Amino acid sequence: MPLTLRLEPRSKIIVNGAVIENLGAATSLAVHNNAKILKDKDVLTEADANSPARRVYYALQCAYLFEQGRGEYVALFDRLAGEYLEAAPSARTVITEVRGEVAAERYYAALRACRKLMDHESERLECAPSAA
Repeated sequence: MPLTLRLEPRSKIIVNGAVIENLGAATSLAVHNNAKILKDKDVLTEADANSPARRVYYALQCAYLFEQGRGEYVALFDRLAGEYLEAAPSARTVITEVRGEVAAERYYAALRACRKLMDHESERLECAPSAA
């Protein structure tokens, strides 16, 4: 059964590393084979990877999209996840889940789980006292 994607005008998706933008009216696409796909709402640019959890997500995103450099990106993910865990031990459950998905080579599932890490970070920052 094909994956159906609905693209709004000016929205973008990444398919196997290629950025595709819908320049016309809303449209639907059917993907009939296995492909690495991210919709624009799930894409994090390098410039937007501006916090520890976002850098972890960005490393995973690159591992998912770019098979040729996957080993390097997975190693970077592991280092960054370890640093995050050292700074925030309360993230152990989330990082364990993400690492399990990476170990099973389910990179898209790892990205979805990594969203919880970004939520964890946001929650901790909201609770942190502001510097005056």
